[in-house]
Amino acid sequence: MALRPVMVNIKALDGPAVGRFWAEALGWSVYSPGVATYVGPGGGLVWPEPVGLGIDVVPVPEAKTATKNRVHLDLATTSTAHQAELVARLLALGATPVDIGQGEVPWTVLADPEGNEFCVLEPREVYRDTGPIAAVVVDCADPREMARFWGAAIDWAPQQLTDEQAVFRSPEGTGPYLEFLRRPDGKTVPDRVHLDLLPRPGADLATEVARLRALGATDLDLGQGEVPWTCLEDPEGHEFCVLAPS
Repeated sequence: MALRPVMVNIKALDGPAVGRFWAEALGWSVYSPGVATYVGPGGGLVWPEPVGLGIDVVPVPEAKTATKNRVHLDLATTSTAHQAELVARLLALGATPVDIGQGEVPWTVLADPEGNEFCVLEPREVYRDTGPIAAVVVDCADPREMARFWGAAIDWAPQQLTDEQAVFRSPEGTGPYLEFLRRPDGKTVPDRVHLDLLPRPGADLATEVARLRALGATDLDLGQGEVPWTCLEDPEGHEFCVLAPS
């Protein structure tokens, strides 16, 4: 396995505005190396982010539909006071409360200024060292099938596997978790949020893409034309991209 997740890709009508929101939300910085807006830790642009995942906000002409995203971010907090302060700050930045049927839960569900859902978690010991992003959470029908595919697709280590969830984290034990949670709703619209994967140094893009297809990935045409990356879907239709090695 020679692929690792390096970015969470978010589509937006106003990429710079959404990028600024996420930078303020995470305490990170905004970089504009091209058409997309990249959000990563301060101190200058470093790509790929060596510890965690960056956020790449890509402008698109279509607005988000009312359908809930199948991929979202969970944000970590260190105390109940920190959770309350973070929620208040995010609301002041333009986030809005969202009811996705969560009922009475200890976390808070919000949406960014373009409606992309995310959660501000209550303090949990498991996320004490992740940084501001606790987890990238993916809705799925079969966590065990997702564990089979993604466990072979990327070099992140499995942390937990049940009928209800599959959990991965980088082999260095740093940064956010990747969690596949069982949910009853299947894919009905294109994903607004997805993962970008990067081959490790020395790995070949074509070889890695062929390996993913053999695992069950399928090619995806989003009208991207001739680009240096490859768009694919996993066996449940979650979109992702494999980037060209830099």
